[in-house]
Amino acid sequence: MQELDLLILGAGWSSTFLIPLLRERHLSFAATTRDGRAVAGAQTIKWAFDPGADAVSEKQKNQFSSLPLAKHVLVTFPLVGTGQASAIVRGYEGVFGGKKGDGVRFLLFGSTGIWQVAQKTLWVSRRSPYDVGNARAVAEDELLGLGGCVLNLAGLWGGARDPKTWVDRVATTKEGVRAKKSLHMIHGLDVARAVVAVMGAWQRAGGERWMLTDGFVYDWWSLMAGWADAGNGDKSVMGREPAKQAQWVLELMREERVWALPRGMEVLGRCYFGREFWDVFGLVPLEARI
Repeated sequence: MQELDLLILGAGWSSTFLIPLLRERHLSFAATTRDGRAVAGAQTIKWAFDPGADAVSEKQKNQFSSLPLAKHVLVTFPLVGTGQASAIVRGYEGVFGGKKGDGVRFLLFGSTGIWQVAQKTLWVSRRSPYDVGNARAVAEDELLGLGGCVLNLAGLWGGARDPKTWVDRVATTKEGVRAKKSLHMIHGLDVARAVVAVMGAWQRAGGERWMLTDGFVYDWWSLMAGWADAGNGDKSVMGREPAKQAQWVLELMREERVWALPRGMEVLGRCYFGREFWDVFGLVPLEARI
């Protein structure tokens, strides 16, 4: 059986960036989706993870039997709680035991949401305290204990994901705008580059959790003010009006005596240390600054 470089379990939005990069780097791959649809021009395998299957049952083994052997396996969908990470690792390795299955390297897309806890310092890094009871953190820790690598992704953007369209959803009132502070993002292309970097330097990546951002700490007020004209279909000078969120930002600046934007880090609160991954793997984000 030919061993692929990468198997993507759950080829969704991120794969629209990852698959073209794999092709460009001449890395062999396969990918799965629930319906077997094509993603980025690549036909996928129809497959879905059954987390309820007993890890030692024939049913568990069968759910992985249709998958190809790969050196790296990337899990893009959320794993939660105890048992799911080990079910994937043990189940996949069980099918390919004796065919290099014991040497498979597992990657998981995690969430920076696990750090949404009280911190003693302004800056939050991959080594900072996190919510160990968070269902996703539990699964991430389980995979790390099995030698896998977790990439905790900040807010995702690129392609169909346009942050300008989120404003009406995240802040519908003036008080909602007042509460918005820091934002951390990562572009799909840089997520793809990070995956390929990890594959090429597993000795540094295996067993490690990495925080993945574009290196910026964004101020929501600054973004809302800067996007005052976003979505304004009337391009005439007389018909253009700033979005209500931009108006609220200016009112709040007067009320809270903010002279200019962006606000300082001490006001924004939680700030992620987004440089370490890029330093360690010798890369620079290509799509920074939304």
